[in-house]
Amino acid sequence: MPQPAPPFSSAQLEALCQTLADTQSGLTGSEIGRLLQETRIADPDPALTKWKRLFNALAAVHHQDRDGRRVLSFIRHALDPARYVGRRDQFEARRQAVNVTLAFVGLQYRPDGMFTRVQQATTLTEAEQRANRLRAVLSERGVHPEVLTYCRAELLEGNCFHAVLEASKGVAERLRQLGASTKDGADLADEVLSGVTPRLRINQYVTESEKSEQRGFVNLLKGLFGTFRNPTAHTPRISWNLSEADALDLFSLCSYVHRRIDGCR
Repeated sequence: MPQPAPPFSSAQLEALCQTLADTQSGLTGSEIGRLLQETRIADPDPALTKWKRLFNALAAVHHQDRDGRRVLSFIRHALDPARYVGRRDQFEARRQAVNVTLAFVGLQYRPDGMFTRVQQATTLTEAEQRANRLRAVLSERGVHPEVLTYCRAELLEGNCFHAVLEASKGVAERLRQLGASTKDGADLADEVLSGVTPRLRINQYVTESEKSEQRGFVNLLKGLFGTFRNPTAHTPRISWNLSEADALDLFSLCSYVHRRIDGCR
């Protein structure tokens, strides 16, 4: 990391501390104390709430140094990849959140534990888009373009809950369009893909094996709608526990469905 490091505004420093010391998913109080000791930063207010304690400690050295090198040192120690063996999702979630703020000073924290210079962000949307790991992972997985079509805005916001909802709704909408139906959920799957002569066929639909595959595909769709779409549509976000790993698997499932629909007759 070239020296000196860029300075942070008070608002940027506060945002970093609130991210790192988040009540639900951030560093614990004991971790903050140990990290401050490791980075040789004084801990003047250990009795304060976590983020305010961290902010006071980092703001003091930032004012003394007149740049952000010790702030970056703390981030590097807090997000040292070696600390997160077996906790990759937690590491990536914290790294992504920190990178939103770092984008405003033209920096990015990489998966290898190093900082790199990037073009400085000027808007919150730009910073969030640049830091959005979920969309990047979906791109790496090669998900079907139709998945992104229906939940692009939610992915840009890093909103797993509503991205899942929109992705599953997108599957239904595409089936309605191709199958000339106005139904939804399990009724939609039955009307478009079931029966003696289905409106849409994922294969030749001649042999018993092909018909069995078609029936299995219908059941897969019903499971998709029943397991994910219906709960997300009717349950408050705060009450529905959706991990990022589950969200990624759902997107892959939607992608598979779209690819089979691509080949429908």
